[in-house]
Amino acid sequence: MRIGITGATGFIGRHASSVARDHGHEIIAYSRRQSNGTLQQPPEAPHALPETQLDALVHLAGESLMGLWTKEKRRRIWTSRVDFTEKLVGHLATWKPENRPKVFVCASGIGYYGNSGSTPVDESAPRGTGFLPDVCEGWEQAARRAEALGMRVVLLRTSMVLGKDGGAFPLLRRVFGVGLGGRLGSGEQWMSWIHVDDEAQLIVKAVETEGITGPINMAAPEPVTNAEFTRQLASALKRPAFFHVPAFALRLLLRGMADEMLLGGQRAVPRVAQEMGHRFAHPDLSSALRSLT
Repeated sequence: MRIGITGATGFIGRHASSVARDHGHEIIAYSRRQSNGTLQQPPEAPHALPETQLDALVHLAGESLMGLWTKEKRRRIWTSRVDFTEKLVGHLATWKPENRPKVFVCASGIGYYGNSGSTPVDESAPRGTGFLPDVCEGWEQAARRAEALGMRVVLLRTSMVLGKDGGAFPLLRRVFGVGLGGRLGSGEQWMSWIHVDDEAQLIVKAVETEGITGPINMAAPEPVTNAEFTRQLASALKRPAFFHVPAFALRLLLRGMADEMLLGGQRAVPRVAQEMGHRFAHPDLSSALRSLT
């Protein structure tokens, strides 16, 4: 297959591209920056991907959620996900029908479920409340418009992705390495996570598997609480984790981001991934951390 990937030079995009090539597929990498082996997106309209024949398009690009959620940051998060995807699908409608991808795989997040507490949530669970659930719902609705163009649409509700070369792990490793690791707030909030190897394999499997449509929880089958994540990471790095950040301090420093990303959580269940027959290379956190450390 010829698979186009936006965000192909990013953390997840690099791994997904590698797995796809291992499966014998050809990758058409789209990038905002001109580099060898990529098709450059127009700077003034990055959604206007250069037209070429594609069997599938994997859309991974988007503004990072990390940072202080100011009004401007929230605007960038919304426009880079919801508005961009809406414009991208509209642009694909201008392509010749024979060039349009048959499959559109679009990133989303388990933030869709909001703070679900200790209740396990699979892909049938309702949307939560808050900024992230609003973003994820708008993002997914924009992606689903590709169905009107005859595309099979898959939505990647991704949890925290762990890998050596990107995502949260390098920062966590530095923080814990200097003895500043510790639980956040009560530590009772659930953390869903996935190793980047499983993330990449699932993305390619979603492209290849006819009949798979709608959301997929991109999460390992064994989520943990923040306190347990802290304990296991400290043990893997052989470092203490006595530092505790109170909830009020996080709210004071990070505003809305604190409650939605650090103090709240989701206990996501990867029901669809397991129904697809995916065997997780790293089903539990101890296995994932061993591979990373």
